[in-house]
Amino acid sequence: MASHQATRREKAKLRCDWCASHPLYVRYHDEEWGVPEHDDQKLFEKLILDGAQAGLSWLTILKKREGYRQAFDGFEAGKMARYSDQKIAGLLADPGIVRNRLKVNAAVTNARAYLKLQENLGSFDQYLWQFVNGRTIRNRWTSLKELPTRTAESDAMSKSLRERGFKFVGSTICYAFMQAVGMVNDHLVTCFRHREVARM
Repeated sequence: MASHQATRREKAKLRCDWCASHPLYVRYHDEEWGVPEHDDQKLFEKLILDGAQAGLSWLTILKKREGYRQAFDGFEAGKMARYSDQKIAGLLADPGIVRNRLKVNAAVTNARAYLKLQENLGSFDQYLWQFVNGRTIRNRWTSLKELPTRTAESDAMSKSLRERGFKFVGSTICYAFMQAVGMVNDHLVTCFRHREVARM
């Protein structure tokens, strides 16, 4: 009986429309999206995955995320930065990731840029969060139509990342990244996660 009631409560939760009903999407929405992230390596991973998403659905990337983690050595930038042409050729034959040469090459380039940035500034986390003054921007959208695809903050982040040698970091990609890592709270006000994320 208790189990049945829990299932009914779960179905009654109001969520952002975009996560639909696919279990991977729902779990990602309920547990990850919009949660403030401050771990350098996890931020690096999410930036690479958002770049890989360009032109595709996020669900495609979610389905391949474990494949990416295996293929890219757990997103250890030190290893990725040393990938040889032979390793890259192997990645382009790997069905576990998006086999796009530009995106694969960009991941390697970004690993090198990430290491250089850490060497110069110390913290990838502090560098990224400076674009929102170190605090989550808390929006109060009532409809998905209100959500922007880019903002002044994402424009600034994109420009800075590109100047530092990063690839696949256009403003739209940067804004999706900012949403994912909690730099903005873009859960709709009707979504049960809006208030939960706001407390983090």
